[in-house]
Amino acid sequence: MSYDLTDEQRLFRDTVRRLAHERVEPRAAEIDASGAYPLDVYQLFQEYGLLGLAMPEAYGGGGADLLTLAIAIEEVARVCATSSLIIAAQHLGAMPLMLAGTPAQKERFLLPIASGEHMAAFALTEPEAGSDAAAARTRAEPEPGGGYSLTGQKVFITNGGLADTTVVFAATGDRTGAAAMSAFVVDKDMPGFSVGRVEKKLGIRGSQTAELRFDHVHLEADRLLGQEGDGFKIAMRTLDRTRLGIAAQALGIAQGAFDLAFAHVRGRRQFGRALTEFQGLQWTLADLALQIEASRQLLYRASEVVEQAGFAIDSSREVTRLSAMAKLQCSDTAMRVTTEAVQLFGGYGYIEDYPVARMMRDAKITQIYEGTNQVQRIVIFRNLEADA
Repeated sequence: MSYDLTDEQRLFRDTVRRLAHERVEPRAAEIDASGAYPLDVYQLFQEYGLLGLAMPEAYGGGGADLLTLAIAIEEVARVCATSSLIIAAQHLGAMPLMLAGTPAQKERFLLPIASGEHMAAFALTEPEAGSDAAAARTRAEPEPGGGYSLTGQKVFITNGGLADTTVVFAATGDRTGAAAMSAFVVDKDMPGFSVGRVEKKLGIRGSQTAELRFDHVHLEADRLLGQEGDGFKIAMRTLDRTRLGIAAQALGIAQGAFDLAFAHVRGRRQFGRALTEFQGLQWTLADLALQIEASRQLLYRASEVVEQAGFAIDSSREVTRLSAMAKLQCSDTAMRVTTEAVQLFGGYGYIEDYPVARMMRDAKITQIYEGTNQVQRIVIFRNLEADA
């Protein structure tokens, strides 16, 4: 196994990096200040094929592997975390279809997602079911004439209220907990589907996060992914693959903040000396560079291992463990690097005119969504025996 970049991946990285600096970076501060969803950036990524980058070519995607997807998210996140989430969230919304959709379902739902014609979302979290996803109360009851009636509430949904297609997880049958959960494909224009509160957030402000409400939404039977009771497995296997996108986002935030801090320290003088002449700052920058590189190597290795596992609903302990490790390591690194970057900028770092302040706010969510880092540690521990 080798997770060195190929010549093609290096060329791709450089292309996305240039696109991010020329087209996304000039918008980053405005996106953060306004909190408005950057539809122009979505359309830019659609034009360049980044929305369906790692989706199957047979259904209109780019057919890239997870490492290539991670590279794209990382490069965009170096300049704008909100914009990088556009790519990651589209992949998250599509993943249950890639894992469990029939050919007909993929043709119907995945094809417009991969092309960017439809925006996608993933709706698992509820007010009483965050880390404990199996405690979800949203239900899909069978209807006499066939199909299901969906009732309940989801919260903190990325792209909520904007997405054309949302995969919603709900309890079915007489069972409870994980065994009861099933996955359904829901369109935003269905009667009974509405958008509640749109959240005001500390960071990633241009990404819409909203509450979704379902009041007896009728779903035909062909909107069920897999079988009844497969939902929890589908959700967990989805997160095994998509947590790498959050790790890549966090890594990009860390690298972007480090680059700005390093340039600042190199160009600033205090007490008649360049800041880079002070050994304490040298050590700080060396430690941050070490953490970023170690995080990158873990993410790249995890991307290769998860890619080789394919799209099976059942996953190995190694896949689950490495995915959790990459997300945990990269997000903790992002929080540390951005906090130190603000400190290295001094008073300027606390001013919103400087991007490191935004980066520190954006970094925090990477320790929380798609599984808090406390949960990631539990996941890692439970899967340690994979090496036995």
